[in-house]
Amino acid sequence: MNFAEDPEFCSMIDRLREEIRNTGEEVPADFGKLLGPLGAEELHHVLTAPGRPLWAREIAAFRLGLAGDPRAFEALVLLLNHRDPERCVCAAYALTRLGDPRTARAAAALATNELRVAYALVPVRLLARLRAPESVPALVTVLERRLAAGDPHWRVGLACVEGLAALADPRARPVLEAALPHPRFGGAAREALGRLDA
Repeated sequence: MNFAEDPEFCSMIDRLREEIRNTGEEVPADFGKLLGPLGAEELHHVLTAPGRPLWAREIAAFRLGLAGDPRAFEALVLLLNHRDPERCVCAAYALTRLGDPRTARAAAALATNELRVAYALVPVRLLARLRAPESVPALVTVLERRLAAGDPHWRVGLACVEGLAALADPRARPVLEAALPHPRFGGAAREALGRLDA
């Protein structure tokens, strides 16, 4: 599939165009150029040149990621930890297609960083998708922390339960059993345990 036909790419472009317009500015000509037939070296220059706006770096990183260029890795990991969830989702998509062996380790580090737990939802989901050696230990760690009474990040905990259900790894049993009484994700934990027993 041509990158310009990729639905996630098209969604990102619509979002970035709207972001620019919401600042009261016109969409610059450089925006259109980044959608054209640029080579990897040109895209890498956009990614590393000083003073480039975030939207330009995001487009360049996404395109390089889809092309399998490992130079996109660091920029995509930074976007994976962005406060804007839509940026995180786009970065996770591109990282999955990039196929860099460092991705799971980076996602695990982001997911388990308690200082950034508010932004951990997409890294948690990415870990489940990657099915890497780092996935289960990281999801177990994050879920254990979310079991504390009154923890506000229950969506992250629920994503951990869902990820552990998909991975169906017996190492998750103790934390899933501990999650059974939880009012937000006890039901999902029960289903996950059912998969372990299947």
